[in-house]
Amino acid sequence: MAGLRARTLNTDFLRKALTLGLLSAIGPFAIDMYLPSLPSIGRSLAADATAVQLSLTMFFVALAVGQPLCGPLSDRFGRKPPLYWGLGLFALGSLGCALAGTVRALIAFRFLQGLGACAGMVVPRAMVRDLHTGVEATRLMSLLMLVFSISPILAPVFGSFIIQAWGWRAVFWAVLAAAGIGLAILSTLEETRAHGLRVHSTMASAWRAYGRLLKDRGFVGLTLVGAAGLASFFVYLSNSPFVLIEHYHLSPRLYSVLFSLNAAAFFAAAQFNAWLAARFGLRTLVRTASLAYALCMLLLALLVWSGVDRLQLLVGLLFLGYAALGMAMPTSAVLALEEHGMIAGTASSFMGLVQFAAGSIVMTVVGSFANTTPLPMVLGIAACACAAAVFAQLSLRHATAQGIQTAAE
Repeated sequence: MAGLRARTLNTDFLRKALTLGLLSAIGPFAIDMYLPSLPSIGRSLAADATAVQLSLTMFFVALAVGQPLCGPLSDRFGRKPPLYWGLGLFALGSLGCALAGTVRALIAFRFLQGLGACAGMVVPRAMVRDLHTGVEATRLMSLLMLVFSISPILAPVFGSFIIQAWGWRAVFWAVLAAAGIGLAILSTLEETRAHGLRVHSTMASAWRAYGRLLKDRGFVGLTLVGAAGLASFFVYLSNSPFVLIEHYHLSPRLYSVLFSLNAAAFFAAAQFNAWLAARFGLRTLVRTASLAYALCMLLLALLVWSGVDRLQLLVGLLFLGYAALGMAMPTSAVLALEEHGMIAGTASSFMGLVQFAAGSIVMTVVGSFANTTPLPMVLGIAACACAAAVFAQLSLRHATAQGIQTAAE
């Protein structure tokens, strides 16, 4: 009987991870799938690389702008309603992108698409906190990230096939279909926000909660760890198509394979987080992993700066670096939300605001120096990686046995 109950609980755990992971992946699916098409979009709409990159940047700006509202709404009305609203808006933006006749129209609809994607980025993370804390939350978050990895691993490859067969517009029709699948998945999801907690949540209380979060140095520091890590990935997202396709002369399909390889490193490494956290503590894991990421990216930056221009070196060190980042980012999110279960949606949206705003700013700054060579991209990634390591060391320098005990509870 005990074995049957354990298997049932484990199956339920996996089902939740699968459902939340797929809902989280729909927004990134709209990013990763169209990356191989950036050069062809520029040619089709007679736009330069900066304008085409702006369609990517505006998606992230929309994510940053919309998340401060999405989180409090999920605290007030429950987790599911904002997901329904977001998926509907996301579908409308996808339709507009598929029909866009100018790069300005594409940028505008990408912004709308990003607003719709906010819910999928905020709400699942809050639902993890609703359900679990400590190592169990780390385990669920890691499994969620494993499902989430479907997007960056398969989407670029899938997108390259679609682009080659039907052109870049077909990508957005596929994304529109993904939104429909997301609505079907959402109907199977159980509400995790208790009604008693919802009635005490208002927009006024949400703004007061933002004030409390800003005063929590640990929360802010851990949010900045994730912000710097995400910004480094945004730099790679926006620059890698031009570097790998135009500088290294890779085909869109081969580019997609290499992009998927780095994403696989991130999500595969994240699967060790629960075991490592139980053994060494959440705090030590974040500090060590962020430091390893910074060292890998610093080494890559120094080599490229010195004139070493080899694709194998770039891919290899990025692979190692993103594996370390896969251990640091999900664990830092779990730690940040640990003490804020009553306002998990608001706290999650605050994290999203800071992280996506920082990512958008850094991506724009690095993009202004981009010239299709690896150096601007690598320097931008290394700077973000070092910032993540610094924030982790400052925020978690008291990673004592107490931190290990807290993680294990």
